Amino acid sequence: MTIYMNEVAAGFASRITAVAPMPTSRQVWGVASSNPSRPRSIIPGFGLTMGITLFAVSVIVLIPLSAVFIKAAGMTGAQFAATALSRRALDAYKLSFGAAAAAAALNAVFGLVTAWVLVRYELPGKRIISALVDLPFALPTAVAGIALTALYAPNGWIGRWLAPQGITIAYTPLGVVIALVFVGLPFVVRTVEPVLADLGGDVEEAAATLGASRFQTFRRVVLPAIGPALLTGCALAFARAVGEYGSVIFIAGNMPFKSEIAPLLIIVQLEQYNVAGATAIAATMLVISFALLLVINLAQGWQRRRRSA
Repeated sequence: MTIYMNEVAAGFASRITAVAPMPTSRQVWGVASSNPSRPRSIIPGFGLTMGITLFAVSVIVLIPLSAVFIKAAGMTGAQFAATALSRRALDAYKLSFGAAAAAAALNAVFGLVTAWVLVRYELPGKRIISALVDLPFALPTAVAGIALTALYAPNGWIGRWLAPQGITIAYTPLGVVIALVFVGLPFVVRTVEPVLADLGGDVEEAAATLGASRFQTFRRVVLPAIGPALLTGCALAFARAVGEYGSVIFIAGNMPFKSEIAPLLIIVQLEQYNVAGATAIAATMLVISFALLLVINLAQGWQRRRRSA
């Protein structure tokens, strides 16, 4: 009797399944599928999240930048050139972008060495050193500028020893580069550090067993692996350095045609109630920055395609 009842129940269940198939996940949640062949996304709400993303990017980035260009477009060509392309402005661009490029290059070296030490070696006070690397992120930039000026001024702790040798750091373009190195170092270290950790030391040991020298191992094994991350860190450090104001303003000296940075020149124009002139300089800096970042992104893409080839 029990066997007969089980056979009847199994047959009844099979008939129900054949007549009414199990509903899909979209039917359970009451979502009508306009394209049944299209796979359902694991994370729902793509339309809502994309809308929020576009709204946030527009409000925070696109609209303010568009306002800068619109305000600058209200000037005539002669007015724009007189302000944005004057000798004083060109010298400020040269210092801002030149010092930012020099600081990014120095951070590429110092940041790579620092990341290498933090990943490859166990040393006393390693966590303290790692925390000090992040200090420029948390430290107010004005405090950093005052501290650097106190160190490198002619009567500072370090500057007093360099002044008799004829080396002046504070109130010169060299002081600007040092301040930008200070604020940009964490970008390179924190970008390269996880890539080095994932690479592991066994890759270097394998290259050594195959007869590669240390330089060959670094050039052909390590550098291609960390190259995109290193270039990204340098790009972030460069972008931060171009617009840096607080840490530079105290150590630069702010002398026109010598140690005046472009962000300070924008402030000078605003203090003179020349809003159009300030936006003209800002628009010029934006165009140059976009062009340089485009070149960096193209170099990153070329490097990735070369690695995958």
